Amino acid sequence: MKNRNWSLMALGALATGALVLGACQPQVVEKEVVVTQIVEKTVEKEVEKIVVATAVPVEKTKLLRVNLGTYPDLIDPQKSSFVNEIAHLNKFYEGLTRLDAKLVTVPAAAESWAYNADATELTFALRAGLMYSDGSVLNAKRFEYSIIRNINPATAGEYATITNEIMGAPDWQDNTAAAGEETDAAKKAAAEKAAAEGEANVRASVQALGKDGAPCADYEQADCLTLKLKLSKSAPYFHTIMGLWVTYPAKEENIDAGGDQWWNSSKYQVGNGPYVLKALEPFVRASFVPNANYWGDQAMTALEYSYITDSAVSFQAYQNNEFDVVGLSAEDLKTAQADANLSKDINVYPGSCTTALQFRNFTKPFDDAQVRAAFSYALDRERWVKDVLKGLGSPALTWIPPGFPGFKEGETRFAYDADKAKAAIAASTYGSVDKLPPIVLSFGDTPRNRTRYEWLGQRFAEVFGTGLKLELNPIEPTAFTAMQKDKKSTLQMFIGGWCADYPDPQNWLSVYFNGSTSFASRIGFANAEFDALTVQADVELDNAKRADLYQQAQDKLVDANPVGFFWNNVNSYLVKPWVSGYNKTPQDAGYPGDITPQTIDIDLAQVP
Repeated sequence: MKNRNWSLMALGALATGALVLGACQPQVVEKEVVVTQIVEKTVEKEVEKIVVATAVPVEKTKLLRVNLGTYPDLIDPQKSSFVNEIAHLNKFYEGLTRLDAKLVTVPAAAESWAYNADATELTFALRAGLMYSDGSVLNAKRFEYSIIRNINPATAGEYATITNEIMGAPDWQDNTAAAGEETDAAKKAAAEKAAAEGEANVRASVQALGKDGAPCADYEQADCLTLKLKLSKSAPYFHTIMGLWVTYPAKEENIDAGGDQWWNSSKYQVGNGPYVLKALEPFVRASFVPNANYWGDQAMTALEYSYITDSAVSFQAYQNNEFDVVGLSAEDLKTAQADANLSKDINVYPGSCTTALQFRNFTKPFDDAQVRAAFSYALDRERWVKDVLKGLGSPALTWIPPGFPGFKEGETRFAYDADKAKAAIAASTYGSVDKLPPIVLSFGDTPRNRTRYEWLGQRFAEVFGTGLKLELNPIEPTAFTAMQKDKKSTLQMFIGGWCADYPDPQNWLSVYFNGSTSFASRIGFANAEFDALTVQADVELDNAKRADLYQQAQDKLVDANPVGFFWNNVNSYLVKPWVSGYNKTPQDAGYPGDITPQTIDIDLAQVP
């Protein structure tokens, strides 16, 4: 889903034990036998019970086995942002709303919602009788806690700004940051006061209410079924944001009891989604079972994630029937297509992600716009898609991908042009390639990733010549994820991207690139004209005017060239023939049908 940051880190060698599932295994059984013996010339028979070991068939269970690849950097609803993190959270938690198989926002924990006339107030009515998987009460007070926790600057959440339409949220966050950096005593005191006022406004603007309209007393109040949000501006899309993982109602007491690593244990991950996290073995396996206390349709299968980062190993395990679903890598596409059985398992369909060559705009030499332009011109997107991705993607020159509202046809700026790349370097403050400082291209370390990045390094050398000082820097995949999130990390240039949270230009432009606290702050992008256009578009109620404003903003974004737009993904998986009922969407993250896992079934009669 999905949503979300992702990086090209899939697939480095990981030592694993055998994953083969046996059809039979030894079991101890009790068995009656007749013992014949002669006693004083008389034949006597008696029955004795002896214990013997025999092989008996093991009953098959419906278990969907998925290789997810990289183990998450964290699995905290109010701190996560990468697709592999959300692929866990959306199984054992659920928001007030959710997306259905057509990516339409529908009721979830809330049965309905309503805006006031100018969309500055949003009220949710929760379903009566909601429970967590452990049978405890789930009321609006839990959602009040999770939303405020997301906004709270002390949480330091990756998606903190996604709820900044709530009254007081930016003031609380921005002034807290200002107070922490201010050395002047008077200014520091002023910032602290403004932050406190912002916090007070947030707490007054996110209110769980009982049947009598009064604020809810606690987490046990059964009639606490109303959640009212006050917004600082018109936000007619905000009911969709309330379905994102940042709203998921993790239990406050579990977070407190588990400490910093609470999310790394199934003991504390007690949620309200279609699944229960039964067991979590970091970097090895996660086991999920259907949640009997879920309000909606019950999941028909159990679920198991594995974390093999080497796609060659994963592909072989799939052929050995050790997985039901794996990602289909470009390196294995030809083999799968040529195989009579594997070719039937191929699922390739549109995705929701745009990948870019990310430049740290505040790090030399990428603080120079001409250097960024040079590397954008040097990206041979067509050859990358053809030679490396084997057609599993399409070249990209804009941020919003094809098929999503706001996609612009016919964009040509910064298309591959070796001559323009050299000219841009000549026009830069450096004047020539040999005067550029060393450039480090970092990536998640896997055998296949090393080959891919070597290919890319060779293409840059073709364009810029031997004077280019380019170093390839492989990093352990989970650590690489954490480094991308940290603006202070040593990353200089890397490949990363964004996948849709919901199908709206606001999610692509405002959420990712607007302002100094957006995700683009990691690479140091800030543009006042772009910000002004997106702020105006966010509150525009006329759909035609809104679309035009977002398009103007995207044009400004392409002009600024903070990243080298690279390619749009496709979802590509191998799925066993005994798996059925999966609703494929562009926002699938992990496996086909990720959005509506309850519809997936397994025909045990076909399973070997």
